[in-house]
Amino acid sequence: MVFLPHRHQVQYYETDQMGVVHHSNYIRWFEEARVFFMDQMGFGYDEMEKAGVFSPVIEAHCTYRSSVRFHDQVLVFARIEQCSGVRLTVSYRVIDADDHTLRAEGETRHCFLNRQGRPVSLKKENPAVFRLFEALVGQDNESFIAGQPG
Repeated sequence: MVFLPHRHQVQYYETDQMGVVHHSNYIRWFEEARVFFMDQMGFGYDEMEKAGVFSPVIEAHCTYRSSVRFHDQVLVFARIEQCSGVRLTVSYRVIDADDHTLRAEGETRHCFLNRQGRPVSLKKENPAVFRLFEALVGQDNESFIAGQPG
């Protein structure tokens, strides 16, 4: 299965006084890409929450490689790195849409909770979705690894 990257047009409000994208926006872009990725998987956040499963971010990390500026377009690739059924790790690459320069890369870690905010095992709560995540773990998407648009 090949996933399309999330395309993002940088807005003026995302930049700082130097005209460079503020570092906090990359985490937002990761979320946009993750939501887009999960929609393509066939089990988006809306479906997951309807099923009574929530997946908050418990850790986020970003390494900034080169600056992004107002009006640039970036492609944000997401990939499932790990899914134990209780925790999920997603990695990201932010690539310039025009020249394919690596702009940033990072990772978010998540847990799965029920409506009461208690930890749950996706493996037990929704085995079909767990198998979907599990099938995608470590999937070598050449465009992700090479940092090039698919």
